[in-house]
Amino acid sequence: TPEVASKSITLGNGEELRIERIQDPDHQLTGEFTKTSRACPPFCITPMTISAGVETVGELEVVAYLENAVAAGTSLLLDSRMPEWFVKGTIPGAVNVPFATLDETNPFRDEILKALGARQSGGAWDFSGAKDLLLFSNGPWSDQAPRAIRSLRSAGYPAEKIKYYRGGMQVWMLLGLTVKQPTS
Repeated sequence: TPEVASKSITLGNGEELRIERIQDPDHQLTGEFTKTSRACPPFCITPMTISAGVETVGELEVVAYLENAVAAGTSLLLDSRMPEWFVKGTIPGAVNVPFATLDETNPFRDEILKALGARQSGGAWDFSGAKDLLLFSNGPWSDQAPRAIRSLRSAGYPAEKIKYYRGGMQVWMLLGLTVKQPTS
């Protein structure tokens, strides 16, 4: 079904996810995600296309990605926000890989690429066994996921292995979808 009122997903590691829409018609957002204006820069509206070949997706595609690709263990949903935002709540099933850790200046970036399934041979990277990734951040005004995607692409990560959820946490919450509080 194309709609999400309630969806149960079992990940490959046995973790059970439940994504639902809040059914209270009086529910309203509070806090940071209610803002309509932010200083630009740095909080400018991001484009729909971040990098050639990287698909931009919506909420139903995120749910389908969790249900199919992440559940199969072939893919990851990456919350590219900084940890202080991640701990406030994230999309169920997301793993926190802050955008700054993917920058080429991070001395541990190569280890992160290896953890994503890339292999290094000499100075070249082989991404043939790397996970497919879907990245998001705070919303259409947040440059964190776009920066992470540009860093991955500059490292050679193939565009066809990357997807971008532009709506991010703001639109996810605006639609009343489940937000998970990370436990660690």
